[in-house]
Amino acid sequence: MWSFVRMNLKPLIKGMEAFMETDSEQNSDSEDEDDEDEKKVKVRESPPSEYLSTPTLPDSYRRNSPGEVRLLAIADSFQRQYRLLCSERKPLLLFPMNECGVKKFVSTTLRPTMTSHPELLYWEGCASFVADFLSLTPLEPPGELPKFLFSATSVLHSQTATCFEYAAVLCSLLLGANYDAYCVSGYASKEMCLLDQRLQECHLLDNQDKVEGAEAKSESDNVLKREVKSRFLTNQAKKAQEEAEAKSKKHEEEPQPAVDSLRGLRVHCWVLVLAGCRSVQENFFIDPLTGRRYSTTHDQFLGVESVWNNLNYYVNMQDCKDVCAEIVYDLHDIRLWEPVLFGVISKRQMSLNILKRKEMKMMGMTWEDEEEEERVFEMPRSWVSYISISREDLETRWPGSRKLTCYKKTELKRFAPYLRLNGLVTRLTTFKDFDCKEAVTVKEWYKDRNDHLKEREVNKVTGITIERFTPGRQFHLLFHRFTTAPTQGTEHEMEFSGARVDGLVRRVDTPEEMTETFEGREDFLYYRHVVFGHLPEPEDEDADTETEERPLLKVVERFHRNPQKDANEDVAERVFLAPQRKMEVTYHLEEHRFVPCTRTFLKPRESDDFKADMVTGFHVDPTQKPLHTLALYKLLSALVEAEKDTAEQIKCSKKEVRDIVSCRQREEMDILLHFSPWTTTGAAKARKQREEMERLAAEEQIWLQEKEEDFLAPFLIRLGNVKDMTAEHARFLYDDCMSDFKTHMAERARLIQERHDQATHALEKKQLYYQQSQLNMSHQEEKEYQAFCAEHTFQIHIATERLSMHKRSVAQRYRALDQRLKQDPRLAPYLPS
Repeated sequence: MWSFVRMNLKPLIKGMEAFMETDSEQNSDSEDEDDEDEKKVKVRESPPSEYLSTPTLPDSYRRNSPGEVRLLAIADSFQRQYRLLCSERKPLLLFPMNECGVKKFVSTTLRPTMTSHPELLYWEGCASFVADFLSLTPLEPPGELPKFLFSATSVLHSQTATCFEYAAVLCSLLLGANYDAYCVSGYASKEMCLLDQRLQECHLLDNQDKVEGAEAKSESDNVLKREVKSRFLTNQAKKAQEEAEAKSKKHEEEPQPAVDSLRGLRVHCWVLVLAGCRSVQENFFIDPLTGRRYSTTHDQFLGVESVWNNLNYYVNMQDCKDVCAEIVYDLHDIRLWEPVLFGVISKRQMSLNILKRKEMKMMGMTWEDEEEEERVFEMPRSWVSYISISREDLETRWPGSRKLTCYKKTELKRFAPYLRLNGLVTRLTTFKDFDCKEAVTVKEWYKDRNDHLKEREVNKVTGITIERFTPGRQFHLLFHRFTTAPTQGTEHEMEFSGARVDGLVRRVDTPEEMTETFEGREDFLYYRHVVFGHLPEPEDEDADTETEERPLLKVVERFHRNPQKDANEDVAERVFLAPQRKMEVTYHLEEHRFVPCTRTFLKPRESDDFKADMVTGFHVDPTQKPLHTLALYKLLSALVEAEKDTAEQIKCSKKEVRDIVSCRQREEMDILLHFSPWTTTGAAKARKQREEMERLAAEEQIWLQEKEEDFLAPFLIRLGNVKDMTAEHARFLYDDCMSDFKTHMAERARLIQERHDQATHALEKKQLYYQQSQLNMSHQEEKEYQAFCAEHTFQIHIATERLSMHKRSVAQRYRALDQRLKQDPRLAPYLPS
């Protein structure tokens, strides 16, 4: 076990200037022979020039604060002791250069950031975002530590990062979300370091298998209640399937990963989350490149050199001969982990102190800080600016708004919302071979489509297509499975939501059969099975046989128990056999009975009369009196009507299947997306639409104002606003305008005359009433009569004067309009003066 000499801060600060001078000599042209060897060791590549010349970076990126200078001196002393005492181990990553070429201690590169996005409040969302948002820049050479460690702000801006920068961004987000997270510098397998997932199963396939397994289990449970299968036949089929799989595996062997000559030497960086915060029960690793969680004993991680967070840096002093399985992550044990800053409080201790302080405050006690006697140094605050993640970053997510990931026999393509015109966001393609050349199935996920389509799965081998929809679409369709292979015929399996009036929840339609399942119907119907006959061969080969109705051979309907009826009168199943003109009815079981009552009816022909021998049946209770002929006839009549209604419903069901298929074809030809205003893309789209509507409204208002001053505007609209005026157009406008003027004048004269006649008629009627009853009228009524006569006499006089003035002005206004039309510059060339 190595032990480091712990030194006070003051002696270290004295050598600070020498350290900084040595660091500055790396970029100078000095030829001093004493420092030649040291310069050769510390040669570093220069950072990109665009970062050095960027004036927008804060001063903390370009220079070190006094606290950071002291920290670098401590780190340099620690590195020298480490090289001396652990010469067989690789150097530590303590103070790489940032994007401005300035040395920064790795712990100060972490900037704990708590965002306002709910997706980033948990480690799953943080890991998923970092893995999706960034693209990997592999370490070169793979066995050495990076010389540069860029800030999280620069990494998120460029969307390219090494594994160490991946881990720094993820650890900053986890620390901001109050996780006890650490960056881990160590060694991992080649596949993990290079983000090679071609030998791993896609996680979407695992979720899909679980869902399909649950659906298959529920269906098998329902089937086993009604069907009995032979164990022998089942075992034989299982053996045959296993033999076929074994033969196929012989022809196609799974490729094994090549032997890695650098195994155990490839440098990698990941994140360690310790238990104790945020209800974390056990320690676990997070690979920032994939966002997946791993156990701390996983065999992909081959060794740990050091871990660090924003408070301290710890060197692993344990043996890693058994990979990482025996490592204990008790960072407080200095025999296992050597800290750079001795005595600095850890995140767990800080959380415990806060809890104790709250408890003591609630108990009315005061908290007294115990100052540590040997406190070396406290970590300076991070030099990195606040990590800002916008909603647009979360939505676009992947570099270039798209990302391709290759898995074992699988390709996963993901797209940002609204990037594809058909609303595609994810496409999962499975292949038959490991070279991913022969596709087997293609599963696609959609979002915000007008047809509510959310998933589509196409099997290239069987020709089966499965579509799933969100609630709210036409016909209340949720699930649609159909075949496209011509040899299998057209088969449609549909599932519907419970919002349908008829209670239909499932339908399976084939050319020969149709099965429907219902829920919540008032007539207690829950199952209908129809068997169709064959169509006669068409005389015309081009005739469409799909729309023709096949004859019904057999219809089976089943009903739930109706508690308001007796079991012997409550129908459990009825069967219509049209070719045999037979109807079979089975009633529900009575309590403590094992056999139900049944009746079989023969439909009489139109020329025959009903007879009692046309009905046969079985009654459980022999003491029950048989029904009379009239009662049996009524039952038969009800069944005949039910058969007609059922045939009509079946006809409507077949038509609905055709309508759904044609509707889906039209929807696929005209796909529209619903832009949600709660997304950045949708908000931008809504803003553009609002601006466009405001612009059109302003243009329309200006156009209306211009047209208000143009008396020919209504007549030009009738011509379609022609641009090139002709003699025919001018004559039409002149005649139309003059005709409209005449009509308007005549209508005005008629209106004045009508008001004159109304006032005259009312006055005459009132005078007649006065002459008949003037002897019995009171003084008040006489005053009212006189006021009425005066008012209507005035109205008659005004109407007479207005009519006279209107007749005198019509000719003058007519001549003025004629003159104005002939002088209009648009009509003057084509009208005689």
